[in-house]
Amino acid sequence: MRIIKQLWEKDTMHFWSLFFTALMPVLKVLLITVVGIILALDRFSILKKDARKHVNSMVFFVFIPALALSNLAKAMTIKSLVMLWFMPLNVLLTFIIGSALGWLLIKITRVPHHLRGLILGCCAAGNMGNMSLIIIPAICNEASSPFGDKDVCNRNGLAYASLTLALGNIFMWTYVYNLVRIYSCKSSDANSLVKPLSTPETDPENSSACSTEPLVTSQNTSQTNDCAIGPETGSAMLEVDAKSLQVTKQEKIMKEFKALVEKMNLKALLAPATIGSIIGLIIGAVPLFHNALVGDNAPLRAVENSLSMLGDAAIPTMTLLAGASLLDGLEGSGMQFSIIFGILVVRYIALPLCGVVILKGAMHVGMIHPDPLYLFLLLLQYSFPPAMSISTVTQMFGAGVSECSLVMLVTYACAAVSLTLWSTFFMWLVL
Repeated sequence: MRIIKQLWEKDTMHFWSLFFTALMPVLKVLLITVVGIILALDRFSILKKDARKHVNSMVFFVFIPALALSNLAKAMTIKSLVMLWFMPLNVLLTFIIGSALGWLLIKITRVPHHLRGLILGCCAAGNMGNMSLIIIPAICNEASSPFGDKDVCNRNGLAYASLTLALGNIFMWTYVYNLVRIYSCKSSDANSLVKPLSTPETDPENSSACSTEPLVTSQNTSQTNDCAIGPETGSAMLEVDAKSLQVTKQEKIMKEFKALVEKMNLKALLAPATIGSIIGLIIGAVPLFHNALVGDNAPLRAVENSLSMLGDAAIPTMTLLAGASLLDGLEGSGMQFSIIFGILVVRYIALPLCGVVILKGAMHVGMIHPDPLYLFLLLLQYSFPPAMSISTVTQMFGAGVSECSLVMLVTYACAAVSLTLWSTFFMWLVL
């Protein structure tokens, strides 16, 4: 009994140690968020809606690209990129699984069309980049950190978090950005259309459109030709018609593909955050560029230092903006409770459980580098709240801004508990 009691006390102390280690980074985010809420109050009126739009543009075009570039340039090397090959696949899986669960939520709750991009984005995109850069260094700097030496933990953690930031930016600004844009454009187009009072038969435009359709199909003409010119010529005409049908199918496929490309707006692939991530990876992977820009003896170190200073402003600024945007959620938006509850279930229950299953399977097969800190971050990528950048995108297109504020308010309020508990469980799992 005494041995069992000692083991129980030891496990209990270990659990609470991990719990408080996981709690500290979340508290930091909450404190900065509260400051953002205070700055948005009418009494201060510092981060009102107009101000937030301008600051959002600054974050989008300056702070996030500088943050991604500077961190990746310092932390990434060819060796680390090869060692961390599973992380891009893991981030992709979070988006795929989140999108699938989000689409299931849309079908169950019958989400309005203009909000579908927002719901899919909140389910698919987690705040993995910014939260990783906050949580990992904070855990490493804790006296009770379970990940070993402080300096080694910070160096490796910075590399892991920087790659997470780059991957999150790429998927966020190429996938979620286009989701919100496409659904917002479709809803605005639908609202701008006026339904005609006349029927298709009486409306002259519709009747003219109908008149352009062929009255005789290719099969009918082939049948009439067969009757006029005989079986041999008729079989030849059938072959020609078959070839023409194949050509028209190919043309239709090409037209649909071109329409899809136009809808995707490939310019978003060159978003500032994506460009910054790519340049940072190139600088980190190419020794010539790395030696010229990074390090105390680098000849162009002033450039990297300036970018690092700008990047340091990204996380607190985005957290302040998130807090200010959460204030709009207090006013309410008329969004169904079932939709918000579904997002909470997807992000804080279903996705983390899927992550545990996937990572356990990958570890069993031997696909993952056996570093506890690396495994911890891979698991953590499934449990983050929705990306703060989603609120930036909704403000850009003016689609679901108040609804997004309400979603962010509820999800980030619940993240204080959920992220702490999952972080504690993940640390216990990988150690």
